[in-house]
Amino acid sequence: MDLLEYQGKELFARHDVPVPSGKVAHDVKAAVEAAEEIGYPCVVKAQVLIGGRGKAGGIKVAGDRAEAEAAAEAILGMDITGPHGEGPFTVHQVWIEEASDIESEYYFSFILDRSTKKVLAMLSTTGGMDVEAIAEEDPDALAKVHIDPGKGFDVAAAKELASEAGIPAEFQDKTAELISKLHDGFGAEDATLIEVNPLIVTVEGDVIALDAKVTIDNSALYRHEELAELEDDSLDDPQEQMAHEKNLTYVKLDGDIGILGNGAGLCMSTLDVVAQAGGDPANFLDAGGGSKADAVVDALEVITSDQKVKAILFNIFGGITRCDEVAKGIIEATERLDLKHPLVVRLDGTNSEEGLKLLAEAGLDNLHQEKTMLGAAEKVVELAKAAG
Repeated sequence: MDLLEYQGKELFARHDVPVPSGKVAHDVKAAVEAAEEIGYPCVVKAQVLIGGRGKAGGIKVAGDRAEAEAAAEAILGMDITGPHGEGPFTVHQVWIEEASDIESEYYFSFILDRSTKKVLAMLSTTGGMDVEAIAEEDPDALAKVHIDPGKGFDVAAAKELASEAGIPAEFQDKTAELISKLHDGFGAEDATLIEVNPLIVTVEGDVIALDAKVTIDNSALYRHEELAELEDDSLDDPQEQMAHEKNLTYVKLDGDIGILGNGAGLCMSTLDVVAQAGGDPANFLDAGGGSKADAVVDALEVITSDQKVKAILFNIFGGITRCDEVAKGIIEATERLDLKHPLVVRLDGTNSEEGLKLLAEAGLDNLHQEKTMLGAAEKVVELAKAAG
């Protein structure tokens, strides 16, 4: 589960990590009241689960009540698209935060490195840039250390990292203390990612987390009722939210070819083959083993709700999944959803002959059958390009 910035900062504060004071607001009136309470200047910040808010106009400084009201009116309800095409996401709430006098900006993160089965800590004096840009432009500016789970990461270890990163000596102690507290929070909250960009030094010499990007392991939410309650489904991507409600495994991507398969491995292979054929998948959707007709209808409803989708590929290998049930779902969805998208279907395995016969008898003008995965991928790419 990804946390919004204000939720991440509230989590930080519980672990004594210094953060600017602030209040969340869901409407303009509440935003102005929060600004009056916090004082001016203050910052009005859109709360969405993507980066690039500032460039999109989602972060504004307010010097008085009128400016705070204007900023809240401009930001609440706006749609923000991420730097890599994510979204758009509608802003439902803003974080009103005291303005900070910034002397220096750093980058810091903890991330679970699954390849080493250890937490990786990264620190750089190049704040404001994402970690990929830092690593590409100046690899030596990024200090990294894998943390031995048996030893932990105390202030002394954090200070070694601060020194290696080139943090000025007068700020190393405060930086190390903050990082050590973040590590305590990382473990206690079952996080898989904590990123602070920027981590700032103020003109008064304080070290503060000015941003908060936090991901919590979903599998551990049963241990954190207070975190599970933070999840606001209205903020999720609409297709991913719909899939969640229908108990479908779905991940939205940036392409225009809808993908439906049964089984994670087959879905991943299908994505690869579509890309090999020159196409761009719009999603990963695993309808699961034993998919019934209703599940196929639900899956198609999710896929077709994405306006980018131009064509859809079914890649089904019947084991416990019966291909005739999948065929019934395709036929039912075409009628119920008035489905006009080109459909490419590859059915193989249990009851595949029965399923293919049902599809042939249905006489769907927009449906194309293919016998191989590569043939199906090439056909759906062709159809998507023609539809575009």
